[in-house]
Amino acid sequence: MDEQVLPVELAEEDGARADCYAVVSRLFYAPPDAELLASLSAEPAPGDSAEAVGGDDPLAKDYARAFAALRDACRSADAAALRQEYDDLFIGAGKALVSPYTSAYAAPQAPDRHLVALREHLAAWGLARRASVFEVEDHVSAVCDGMRWLIASNRPLAEQRRFFDDFVFTGVVVFCGAIKASAPASFYRSVAAFAHAFIAIENDAFTLHSGE
Repeated sequence: MDEQVLPVELAEEDGARADCYAVVSRLFYAPPDAELLASLSAEPAPGDSAEAVGGDDPLAKDYARAFAALRDACRSADAAALRQEYDDLFIGAGKALVSPYTSAYAAPQAPDRHLVALREHLAAWGLARRASVFEVEDHVSAVCDGMRWLIASNRPLAEQRRFFDDFVFTGVVVFCGAIKASAPASFYRSVAAFAHAFIAIENDAFTLHSGE
């Protein structure tokens, strides 16, 4: 998407949130290359420096385990094999095994209406799909990048939550479930588990803030 990210100073937590969305977006946009695999392999998992991550918070523990599993998968991955797995899952010959478009999950009865609503949100923020980009706006990667833009631009939390509820939570969670249930998925099963664990934390945080 064409975008303008405002030069704002983010809180550390928001910077970490934006980074997570960026990682998820990149991994679902295309198979990781050797440079990205090396970068993720070198990242310390949240549980590496503490016996218990997040105290008794089960969501934080799930996230720590999911990230550690993704990091380990990156360390043993072969870039050529990942490209084949990506193509088998999300491109396929004729029809993908797992659709990467959230309209297929968030609004199965009215996918066109879902896409129109998403485009209206993006247009209101001055965001548009680049002419050279093949994927339409409801691609999982683009939706996650939309959330990253909202956070990086320091948009109001209520605005972030509306976009999250309408275009991220339902679609991406079901998409991740479809990956985990797909036989050809191996590396991308760990990507889906990481994305699901992160989105669960996001949903919980939005729920807590709405009750304050």
